[in-house]
Amino acid sequence: MSYDFAVTKLYKLGHELARTPSHKFDLAHMHTLLDALDNPERKFPAVLIAGTNGKGSTAATLSSILRGSGVRVGLYTSPHLIKLNERIRVEGRDIGDIDFATVHEHVERTADHLVRAHELPWHPSFFEMLTAIAFEHFARAEVEIAVLEVGMGGRLDATNVVHPLVAVITDIALDHQKFLGDTITQIAGEKAGIIRPYGVVVTLPQHPEANDVIGNAILANQARAISAVPYVPPVTPAVSGALTRYPVTVMGKEITVESPLAGRHQFRNVALAIATAEELSKHGFKISPEGIERGIRETRWPGRFQVVPPQGNMPELVLDVGHNPAGAWALRSAISERYEGRPLTIIFGAMRDKAIGEMAEILFPLAQRVIATVAENPRSATPDEIREAAGRTSAEIIDTSDVIFALEKARELAHPGDLVVITGSIYVVGEAMHELGITPAN
Repeated sequence: MSYDFAVTKLYKLGHELARTPSHKFDLAHMHTLLDALDNPERKFPAVLIAGTNGKGSTAATLSSILRGSGVRVGLYTSPHLIKLNERIRVEGRDIGDIDFATVHEHVERTADHLVRAHELPWHPSFFEMLTAIAFEHFARAEVEIAVLEVGMGGRLDATNVVHPLVAVITDIALDHQKFLGDTITQIAGEKAGIIRPYGVVVTLPQHPEANDVIGNAILANQARAISAVPYVPPVTPAVSGALTRYPVTVMGKEITVESPLAGRHQFRNVALAIATAEELSKHGFKISPEGIERGIRETRWPGRFQVVPPQGNMPELVLDVGHNPAGAWALRSAISERYEGRPLTIIFGAMRDKAIGEMAEILFPLAQRVIATVAENPRSATPDEIREAAGRTSAEIIDTSDVIFALEKARELAHPGDLVVITGSIYVVGEAMHELGITPAN
């Protein structure tokens, strides 16, 4: 089976959000698939990270810290910017096309057999298949540990079949209400589903409703809670070039955090990664303060306030996948900190099931103009839908038919010294990166 055929077959399963909850949320089916694969998820320890915002940044930072300490680590994240392989990494490298096709064929044959034998009622979903492929690849690659980002929710997410050494819960906000509930309390309940009896949980104080749910889940499971508060800088750190610098004491030694991840919200994500790394050091992993310092500095997490210098007739760009109101506030804060007073054009596209009106009210007032666009995804809101949702703002909104045209329009309208921010959806950011020739490895 070729790589292209494998990817096409996966996408034919449909995006998980288009499937019914009964298809998506049933860990018994995931266990059946993994049992038939000889349980690859049991062949390595894991860290499982859930939350609404920041879980990808936390996962990427923790993975880089582990690599910086000489640990062979697997990283599983979602979604991807340009290519599916980005979701599955070993030692910082995406799974290769040949390996992807080979593992997919093995998992696909196994799934087909289970359906024919009536051991599964239907074929596993896109996300279930991809998660199984990641587990199998990590087992074959003999990783020493895997860092796993929950896809959605936590309690019934396909990743939640592992028994993590450490569970991490990042900031919780309203998102995916169709599946997770309409309140912070309900959503936090789903996220807290990754907490294991007598397990270890790393988290930070946040929304009071989320705190209550997480705290009660910790008590009910008799789990051990670790606060990352000691690693959050007490004052606004200095920004030097592309790095944010501040001192932190880890394992009794002061190190200098030099993080390439921009925005105040990233202080919390880096703190969670540090606290988790320190806990892992107590489980036999040779993690040192120097490895933590090096890993943070070498973290690469593209599309998250990623700054692209001016090139040709395109002014400076910021690529950011803020896809909900909390993400929009984080982006607004980072823009205000770093680019106060700069003329701003926003290229914006989002999925129609997102809170487009709220995001527009947060971001659009910053801009001289907004270029509304649409990604190549059936869930994408049209420019007309974006305009209607943003009706309470007074922003000048220009409609474009696709991301390529939106970039051309930005080139045409922006002046030297202007800033162009591309945001709203990971699919819009990914298409822009592809058109601009920016690879996630950049």
